[in-house]
Amino acid sequence: MAEQSLHNITRLTPAKLADNSSKAVVPVTAMPLKQVKQIIAALILGFSAILIFGAIDGLTMPMRVSVAVFVVTLVCWVILDLPETPVALSGAIALAVTGTVSNEAVYAALGKDIIWLMLAAFILAAVLQASGLIEKLLLRNLTRLKSVRSLFYLLTLFVFMTAFIIPSTSARAAILLPVYVAIAGSAVSAGFTRALALLFPTIILLSAGASLTGAGAHLVAADFISRTGGREMDFLSWIAFAAPFSLLISLIACELILRLFLDAEERKQSLPQWVDEQAETALTRQQKMLLLITGATVVMFATTALHGIDMPLIALIAALLVTSEKLSPVSFKKALKLVEWNLLLFLAGTLVIGEALLTTGTAELIAQRMLNAFGAGLAGYPALIIGFAAITATLAHIVINSRTARAIVLIPALCLPLAGLGIAVTPLILVVTLASGFCQTLLVSAKPVTLFGTADPQPFSQRDLLRLALWLIVPFIGLLMIFALLIWPMQGMSLK
Repeated sequence: MAEQSLHNITRLTPAKLADNSSKAVVPVTAMPLKQVKQIIAALILGFSAILIFGAIDGLTMPMRVSVAVFVVTLVCWVILDLPETPVALSGAIALAVTGTVSNEAVYAALGKDIIWLMLAAFILAAVLQASGLIEKLLLRNLTRLKSVRSLFYLLTLFVFMTAFIIPSTSARAAILLPVYVAIAGSAVSAGFTRALALLFPTIILLSAGASLTGAGAHLVAADFISRTGGREMDFLSWIAFAAPFSLLISLIACELILRLFLDAEERKQSLPQWVDEQAETALTRQQKMLLLITGATVVMFATTALHGIDMPLIALIAALLVTSEKLSPVSFKKALKLVEWNLLLFLAGTLVIGEALLTTGTAELIAQRMLNAFGAGLAGYPALIIGFAAITATLAHIVINSRTARAIVLIPALCLPLAGLGIAVTPLILVVTLASGFCQTLLVSAKPVTLFGTADPQPFSQRDLLRLALWLIVPFIGLLMIFALLIWPMQGMSLK
């Protein structure tokens, strides 16, 4: 019988086999990734709702609502990949509708000094971009360089300095992209172009930590420090504590890029003597005045303790001056159109969510309970606590793309509980905020990386980016721990 069955099988033609297989086999298709994410999000939200409104005792209703909104926004950002700004605004509105915060708190978020400071700084950045001032200053100095190594280090220092006048990493990337194009156009090799394209976004992201206005996350952090009774962080204080770390890690990143993507001969290779018409011409009267106003603005920021004028007012005065008809290449109306309103609204929404966690006492209560549950193992070991905070915040960019979102999530969820273990809140928040600036692992991790990485032709691959990140992450975390444990205490920022 077995032989007869085998004989019958061999008599089947390919057509019959195909026909029979189509009837007998039901094709199995993989579930779409979007649907998988939706299922995971639904399970997490359902389980969280049971915990928040049923299983966890001792919470008032405002506390429960503030935690629920916090969890929902986190799930929307991390799992569902929904746009950050609508989610943040929806969370703020939900808090107001439920009475967790007042309606006035939502309206007032747009009137906070942080928002006005960022608005004015964006106007200043728009005018500088339109004037071509930064591009001209950099290209004029590049013509004097002799080797690839000297070029990369000068670029690192120049990009580092732009963090003090331009409030957004994406804005800095847009302003500096023409510089990259001009240099890459006369590239000495394909490896040179790849290394150069990696240098710009890497230094833009790492150097942002040097300035209080370098990223919206820093202003959020300063606000949290003030609200939790920590050390006040003004423009000059932030520079004193954060700028040395940002400068050192930027220089380390520059050296790593040179060694990972260029050989010894390429690093020493002479640069071509390119001629740029814009670089050859002298600064116009308009550009000189813009340079003067920008420099004076930074000096005024750094001396607020002396003259008593708030940073937002200084920035607004500068914005009005640089958009005056005789000085500005763009009108005030056009400059307003170039403002990153999406970021400002997102910042306002996240401020409301963060304020709800603090004013309702939710953050303090959760911190205390986490301390009771997990604190015994870490208490008394500052290096372990700082290291845990630094590693967690550094890796957070893989799941939370927005730098500001990382700050608004990690500060109440990570810093405040760890502060209960005997570590002062100010160094913890500063560590987490600076660590959240490491976001160059993936092409989609940060806008500057995306902007330079998707140029035509594509200068570097995801593999190149990952290689750099793997080499950079260890010195990044190690240097940050050295500053938190040794340098900052020497500067007067106590760990306890």
